[in-house]
Amino acid sequence: MGHPVTLIRGDGIGPEVTEATKTVIDATGATIDWQIVDAGEAMMDQYGTPLPQHVLDAIRTTKTALKGPITTPIGSGFRSVNVEIRKQLNLYANVRPAKLIPGVKSYFHGLNVDLVIVRENTEDLYAGIEFERTTLEAAEARQFLSRLSGQLIRDDAAIGIKPISVLGSRQIVEFAFKHATVTGRKKVTAVHKANIMKYTDGLFLEVAREVAKDFPNIQFEDLIVDNMCMQLMQNPGTYDVLVMPNLYGDILSDLCAGITGGLGVAPGANVGREYAVFEAIHGSAPQIAGLNQANPTALILSGVLMLQHLGEVEAAAKLEKAVATVIAEQKQVTADLAPEGIEPVGTREMAEAIATAMA
Repeated sequence: MGHPVTLIRGDGIGPEVTEATKTVIDATGATIDWQIVDAGEAMMDQYGTPLPQHVLDAIRTTKTALKGPITTPIGSGFRSVNVEIRKQLNLYANVRPAKLIPGVKSYFHGLNVDLVIVRENTEDLYAGIEFERTTLEAAEARQFLSRLSGQLIRDDAAIGIKPISVLGSRQIVEFAFKHATVTGRKKVTAVHKANIMKYTDGLFLEVAREVAKDFPNIQFEDLIVDNMCMQLMQNPGTYDVLVMPNLYGDILSDLCAGITGGLGVAPGANVGREYAVFEAIHGSAPQIAGLNQANPTALILSGVLMLQHLGEVEAAAKLEKAVATVIAEQKQVTADLAPEGIEPVGTREMAEAIATAMA
């Protein structure tokens, strides 16, 4: 028997890029027992939800999932299908590598950019504790918070609450240091705004400094988030593992994707104590769905992360090398990767080229 993995095809370009990823993972020689399920807009008519219970049950059974992009239907009960999966499975760590690949268009070529953002996934403003400005709850929250803080909160203000806990901070920082240790990285940078948010980000920073003492072989530093943005634009090659609360991680991961060539080559993973879900961080691009035009690189590289997670280290390295080879050759890549004057290929053809490069 192979490794059991739930394959969620998603919608939009999801079925195409998941099939491409399945093709190349199977070509590595790793034995995967794929359990294929569907989620997304197409499930609404049958189940009344884009995330049927049997999809979550399948992940709980296999412990590991590879997920194509999913569209969150407008007006549905979920703020985000992706956020709901993370919440239901307690996937507290979001891992987003950012690595320059020769052949991918970037203003930063020539620099050794190879870093990982570790983003807390369950707290911060993304916890979704909000009060719409016209509600009684918002009025009560404004009054309470005005009294508590001694600061005037305007009567027309909506309210959002930012929880940062010791447990949430400790488990994400420990995850970052353990990831650095296992992958041979040398430095962890904690990103915060503790100079202004002294009790929330201040708590995160305090816990990060405590955890760092348990990992004396890993260099530790901290940077204020606005300074971090500037440093990434000026010196991205000097950073290794960045760990931060949820909102900053969402913003900086897209910044780093921009540095390394865009969302089309940006992989991601959501990891908890029991389960792990691997996904590209781009959307479902319904405008090109079914046209065999989607770049499968981001989900394929997410598959590399999945193979590493499953202990298939050689297969992961072989696949990552094949992706780099095909992109560097620039002959069998999709339109967003093809240089001027080179006829692009489709999603399937690029996957086949990557599979051939491993033969």
